[in-house]
Amino acid sequence: MPETLTLEKKVQERPARKKVKVFAHYDSAALAEMEKLYTSTLSEIREDEIVKGRIVSISNKDVTIDVGYKSEGIVSLLEFRDEEEGEVKVGDEVEVYLENIEDKMGQLILSKKKADVLRIWDKIYDSIENDTIINGRIINRVKGGMTVSLSGVEAFLPGSQIDVKPVRDFDALVGQTMDFRVVKINPVTQNIVVSHKVILEEEYAARREEMLANIKVGMVLEGTVKNITDFGIFVDLGGLDGLVHITDITWGRINHPSEVVELDQPIKVVVVGFDENTKRVSLGMKQLEAHPWENIEIKYPVGSKANGRVVSITDYGAFVEIEKGIEGLVHISEMSWTQHIKHPGQFVTLGQEVECVILNIDKEHTKLSLSMKRVNEDPWIALSEKYIEGSLHKGTVSNITDFGVFVELEAGVDGLVHISDLSWTKKIRHPSELVKKNQELEVKVLKFDVNARRIALGHKQINPDPWDEFEQKYAVGAETPGNISQIIEKGVIVILPGDVDGFVPVSHLLQGGVKDIHSSFAVGNELPLRVIEFDKENKRIILSALEYFKDKSKEEIEAYLQAHPNEKKEIEDATAELEPQAKSGDRKGGDSK
Repeated sequence: MPETLTLEKKVQERPARKKVKVFAHYDSAALAEMEKLYTSTLSEIREDEIVKGRIVSISNKDVTIDVGYKSEGIVSLLEFRDEEEGEVKVGDEVEVYLENIEDKMGQLILSKKKADVLRIWDKIYDSIENDTIINGRIINRVKGGMTVSLSGVEAFLPGSQIDVKPVRDFDALVGQTMDFRVVKINPVTQNIVVSHKVILEEEYAARREEMLANIKVGMVLEGTVKNITDFGIFVDLGGLDGLVHITDITWGRINHPSEVVELDQPIKVVVVGFDENTKRVSLGMKQLEAHPWENIEIKYPVGSKANGRVVSITDYGAFVEIEKGIEGLVHISEMSWTQHIKHPGQFVTLGQEVECVILNIDKEHTKLSLSMKRVNEDPWIALSEKYIEGSLHKGTVSNITDFGVFVELEAGVDGLVHISDLSWTKKIRHPSELVKKNQELEVKVLKFDVNARRIALGHKQINPDPWDEFEQKYAVGAETPGNISQIIEKGVIVILPGDVDGFVPVSHLLQGGVKDIHSSFAVGNELPLRVIEFDKENKRIILSALEYFKDKSKEEIEAYLQAHPNEKKEIEDATAELEPQAKSGDRKGGDSK
């Protein structure tokens, strides 16, 4: 139970005052006057009540106070040293609690501390009954909130009742003095719960109504960052909250609002929208600055150079920010004069500082075209003088494809050797049959296209075309040896003198055809052949073993057949020998029957 109730009970239970003793040496009239005066004083001063007094003296230990009684009271100086107002001095008027009229020494028994406790409890009950404000000081942090001293009486301040916005540093509040309202009292345990938030909410509500009545689009306001989300910033305008969408924070590109602001940061904003129905306020920060595209054609004329930072990379190019709010696209075709770039990420990285040339400005749609390669002169003009058609060079095989070989002539400069330009004499199904990656290769420039940025190269052209000579050497009917280099389903490919390939169809290998070509012939076998077709235009020579043996001796033919046994022919011969025996058996069986 609160101390004020205890003290009131004491007042009710106190004994009746004793009558004043009258000394005999006073005359009756004087004694009557004195008793009248004393009785009047006693009627004004009662035990267990708060009375006002004035400090008459201060010693090292005590303070003497005159409360208008015949004797003075003494209060320990320690009870005054708790005063937050400062040091006490003689002549100060104070309130004290009268515990007893007189002690054995004839002095009043007073207490400053009990008077303070009674007064603060009066304020505490008045706060919860009449919603009055009481001042207090936060003294320490406890679980779930803070402990508050209300002039010596401790109360609990829940963390949720400190402020209208989240408290980020509770320890920073210790020692601060602020206004509170008592929201709960437990008379049994004397636990007190206070709130500072309810006072702020009332102030905010009043300010909110005032702001909503006067707010207009275009107004510049000051606020504090209350919350940061992926889509924007919530700003406390002092009673009214507003949202700055991420697109209205800055003219430049950002990934998250936290890149620009931080919690509790004071900022200036402009009202960009207000919904009368929902009472929602839309704010902007970038609108406080001029639009960066206003004088872009003056700041960045077409053809001028500008430095920027790569802020985005796509499949078709890279976006470069040359100024906050001004971005341009460097198309993949505008990145390099010489390199074949498959993806912009091969050439630039996010955050990289680059130099560009302004190609085009579309102010209406805020689009800017940039070029990185045009910062320097087109090197293909100089290259065209170096790699003239017909000139011979050496390069390194940088890439091999189905259709040809890319040869790097110098850093960033390569040309293509088509598969048909690799060899005069070889039948190549894939370039990897003839060349390997990183191999040094001699080439001849066949064509140089400055506009298309292409160099056509040839490898076989470094030597003269041997087919003029082959036309005489391998005329139809000419005989020549050939070594099998490859066996395919339709026949065998042979290497002829002069390192030229020829083809022997399977039907021209053995009489009657071949059942299993791999069992009859092997790579490396030398065959005697005769040319049956020569096609200079298509670089083709067709040969035949059968035609070769048409006018050869029986011994040569038998030697060839022994070297290349034909399983299919042997089976046919064996079948032919068995046929007469089968017929004879049938006849014998018929006779016996």
